[in-house]
Amino acid sequence: MSDFKTVKPEELDSNVFTLIGSRWMLVTAGNRESFNMMTASWGGLGVLWHKNVSFIFIRPCRYTYQFIEKSNTYTLSFFDPAYKDVLNICGTKSGRDCDKVEETGVTPAETANGSIYIAEARLVIECKKIYHQDLDPDHFLDPEIMKNYPEKDYHRMYVGEIISCFHR
Repeated sequence: MSDFKTVKPEELDSNVFTLIGSRWMLVTAGNRESFNMMTASWGGLGVLWHKNVSFIFIRPCRYTYQFIEKSNTYTLSFFDPAYKDVLNICGTKSGRDCDKVEETGVTPAETANGSIYIAEARLVIECKKIYHQDLDPDHFLDPEIMKNYPEKDYHRMYVGEIISCFHR
């Protein structure tokens, strides 16, 4: 991480709606020997329980789900727009069926805590899992939400305490 600068989450000047909703992010979990990454455009950053946190959503059918379940940490990697093709591949192909690192040409790297991130990112947020909960359709107050779940494969939400943040 020699070309990254450590920053506090409060020092980030990027718009969260643009970072996650428009530019997307790679969620990565696992360790050097075995990990997976997936593109996500749902989630957020904020403050909960007096901690800086991220919250992400992963469907149990996704390959990354098994890695995040076994890991204590995960990373969120954010990229310049030139990496949209990488994000498309990681969002449409499963790590069960292909080697995403080989297909995209990105470089996995490891934080001091042993979390895997993608070295080409411009911003990396490392999080320690502190909570999870399965979404319950009985609690959807807007019936439009169900359109996101034709297979009834509801996401699991993870809340992670931000333990480090690196920016170029």
